[in-house]
Amino acid sequence: MFKLNPNLKSGDFLSLVVLLLGAFIVLLPLFVVFLTSFEPTAASPENLCKNNWSLANYRVAWQQGKFLLAFANSTLVAIAVTAFQIVTSASAGYALARLKFRGRQALLLVVLATLVIPFQLLVIPIFLVLKWGHLINTYGALILPTAVNGFGIFLLRQYFQTIPVELEEAAAIDGANRLQILWRVMLPLARPALVTLFLFTFIGEWNDLFKPLVFTTRPELRTVQLALAEFQEQFTNNWPLMMAAVTIATVPVMVLFLIGQRQFIQGIAATGIKN
Repeated sequence: MFKLNPNLKSGDFLSLVVLLLGAFIVLLPLFVVFLTSFEPTAASPENLCKNNWSLANYRVAWQQGKFLLAFANSTLVAIAVTAFQIVTSASAGYALARLKFRGRQALLLVVLATLVIPFQLLVIPIFLVLKWGHLINTYGALILPTAVNGFGIFLLRQYFQTIPVELEEAAAIDGANRLQILWRVMLPLARPALVTLFLFTFIGEWNDLFKPLVFTTRPELRTVQLALAEFQEQFTNNWPLMMAAVTIATVPVMVLFLIGQRQFIQGIAATGIKN
């Protein structure tokens, strides 16, 4: 049974109550979605309390929404974009954190400036570039526009600055060059930041509807979110079936986040230590 700590201060108790209330507010819609997805008939408060649950909605949603192909496409795109961002962010972040070169601060300001520019504002020039490169309706159109991200560069730059320089100096004395130091010293120590970037990027790409909607028209390139949007248009009034489809599209990223949440919290906490 849950017991409160007798030494808990009033301020800590109030914080606990606020956090529990916030968790309840956030989790309640998810619980309703999950509960509704098992309802075999039109959802209603009376039906939700009964034990007539069924997995039929999940089978129908999976088949009608053709989620197998959509899952494969979303996984491929999310992993490819995440891999590109980890490589580019680690390289650029390390250069901005450790290398001394002219214009470093100006370059950092440019990277930060990209964070305030919405992707939708750049869609026309990006579309023209992709069309010039004959990449429209290809996986390249879903991967390349977000292969580099200013947030990832800044995140790893901040984390690299929390790592003692003495570790790099010791590796340099042993004969390691800059690339070896980055690969063998910095990246293993920056695991929390890398996991954080991985989660942010993968979940963002998995939930992205804009790029597939604008840059692709081929059915074989449908992603999960595009398939979900088309499924919702087809079954507008069938709430249990729609909730089953939403659950199917949401569960993978929820599981992924739960697996990496500890590293995620460490990465977010550590990146603000040193400017």
